[in-house]
Amino acid sequence: MSRRLQRSPLTFQVTLTVMALAIFALAMVVGFGFYATVQADSVSLERQKILFANGMRDRIAAVDREQESIAIWDDSVINAKAGNVAWMIDNISVWMYSYYGHDRVYVLDAADRPIHAMREGNVLAPASYREDEPVLLPTVERVRRLIREPAQENQADGPVKLAAGDLVELGGKPAILSIMPLLPSSDRVIQAPGSEYLHISVDFITDALLAKIAGQYLLAGARLLPLSQPVGEAAIPLADSRGVILAYAGWNQERPGSALVREAGPALIGGALLAAGVLAFLLRRLRRASSALQTSQAEAQYLAFHDTLTGLPNRALFEDRLRRALLTASHETAKVALIYLDLDRFKHVNDTLGHPAGDELVRQTAARLQQAIREVDTVARLGGDEFAMILIDVNDIRGAEDVSEGLLQKLQEPFKLADDQVFVSASIGIALSTGPDADADDLLRKADIALYEAKKNGRGRYQVFAGDMDDLLLRKRQVESELRHALNGGTGIKLAYQPIFAADGSTILGAEALIRWGHEVHGGLPPAQFIAIAEERGMIGQLGKWVLREACRFAVGTELPWVAVNVSPLQLRDAGFAEQLAAVLAETGLAPGRLQLEITEGVLLDNNDTTRAALAALRRSGIAIVLDDSGTGYSSLNYLRRHAIDKLKIDRSFVNLLGRDESSEAIVRALVDLADALNVGVTAEGVETEEQKALLVAMGCREFQGHLLSLPLEPAQLLRLAGLLPGKDSTPAAVSA
Repeated sequence: MSRRLQRSPLTFQVTLTVMALAIFALAMVVGFGFYATVQADSVSLERQKILFANGMRDRIAAVDREQESIAIWDDSVINAKAGNVAWMIDNISVWMYSYYGHDRVYVLDAADRPIHAMREGNVLAPASYREDEPVLLPTVERVRRLIREPAQENQADGPVKLAAGDLVELGGKPAILSIMPLLPSSDRVIQAPGSEYLHISVDFITDALLAKIAGQYLLAGARLLPLSQPVGEAAIPLADSRGVILAYAGWNQERPGSALVREAGPALIGGALLAAGVLAFLLRRLRRASSALQTSQAEAQYLAFHDTLTGLPNRALFEDRLRRALLTASHETAKVALIYLDLDRFKHVNDTLGHPAGDELVRQTAARLQQAIREVDTVARLGGDEFAMILIDVNDIRGAEDVSEGLLQKLQEPFKLADDQVFVSASIGIALSTGPDADADDLLRKADIALYEAKKNGRGRYQVFAGDMDDLLLRKRQVESELRHALNGGTGIKLAYQPIFAADGSTILGAEALIRWGHEVHGGLPPAQFIAIAEERGMIGQLGKWVLREACRFAVGTELPWVAVNVSPLQLRDAGFAEQLAAVLAETGLAPGRLQLEITEGVLLDNNDTTRAALAALRRSGIAIVLDDSGTGYSSLNYLRRHAIDKLKIDRSFVNLLGRDESSEAIVRALVDLADALNVGVTAEGVETEEQKALLVAMGCREFQGHLLSLPLEPAQLLRLAGLLPGKDSTPAAVSA
């Protein structure tokens, strides 16, 4: 009994010690577990906030990119200014709602008056814009300032993007707002500065949108929290550009640490007497939780830097890799090549086969691009059908050209989409780093300019950036400025007249007015050069009106039967052109029957409502319509019949080969017979030899124009040649053609 009593305190002591150690160990484990739980939950919450904020920024940027896909488009400019409501519904309003989910779309004219409105897929009266105007007006005014004064907005960072956006509150709901001007995508459509229409897109931030963003980062329970509702820790503010909070985006907080404690709780209770085992168990579970957290972070990081449709690097990762590549190349002799690529007429595939087919085309294109480059290079999707490639260790531009040729060949192979074979092409712009000081932004700009040149020069090709592209832009701006000065009272622009003769070679039937510009520095500029600049910079209306007024003023003071003036397709697309021409005739006093307008076959192929109405109005007034350069384009008997042309002009390229090329002779004969069948006149231009004239007379042609008969003449020289003005020289010196 005494031994038991002696042992008991020792046993109790040992027991207490063991229990104390166990309790201490358990307390340490519990304390460490609680600390780890709090830290894991805190780190996870910060990660969730960052991911959600990145998701919101990506959505805002996506709205901007989605809007840009239709804002920079020739057809958008043409149809918006023409007031083509059906087209705007199918392409820039209801289409934006059905494909991209934009809730509201407005189109404003150059005076910021609404011409089109859409809400939630329903087209409304344009006046419904007034309900939202107080909220949208500040951003509209900011875009207008960007258009008027781009240099003041950002002098150091290059051209300013003519767009603005913000988070706004409409009808008590927060929304993403993006406003862009409608701009041409090519030099085929020109609009005067200040005449830009605006496209407004509104994407409401809803529970569904937040759930979609949350789903990208494996978060659940995303919802919109109004300011009147209590906000928990798992939320981020949605604030506008002034910092005013409009609402909060909340979600169910992911708590990996707390989840771990809930799972390990029963094991902790059951193993209270086995502190060491519990501790080992907790350490093992914590390691697993840490691994799961790292995996989740890795997945989120991947999603933040890769395109979800193709798995390629996105714009953020692409720009980071480009800067790293340039930094590495600055220490070595090798260079970096940047390739911009986008598919030609990608929207046509979307419209004809559907957007799933468009997505599949993007995926297949991405796969082909990856196969065409080395593993060390980078291919990225920048958005839509636009891709970019970084080629490192390139010795010269030939290496980039070889890769581009391979890319074009791969993309020429048919794509299998929705049980259809689809053939597409691509345009490529190439820029090469120039030295150790190469700048990523500058290289991006050069590749973008080269891509624009590739598209402008025919698509389905590649274009290497050349230094003279910048020089060309500068020269165009200089010619534009000087042309404006010449039209606003300056000197140098004048008209020459090339007479058109009857078959006898002496009777003058009329004359064609030809514009000439004797530049003070560059001498005589080719008309095609400065006319193209006038069309590109929105000056063709002013230039064309000057030519018409001068030609009519000249003709009314002579006895010439008629005078012919060339008209640009862009002039005929102006709904007010017929009225403007009527005003010129009234001002000068020239009878409409003494004026002929020469148009190209492209005008007929355009075949839009505005052009048809203009041609019909002109013919009703008595003005004759002449189809110039007949046979060189896509001629259609249906177009000739529908537009009721008054005369065909046989192009000089066919006349020049008469007597030497049987096919050209057959074409000319067919054109003469066609004119006879349509009961319209026919003129042969470019007649330079007696043999050509004789063949044309034999075919039935009765009007001739060319150097054999007369070069373009000064007005006084033409009148002297026609015997309408006294003078000694009956064969005056000609003006250079």
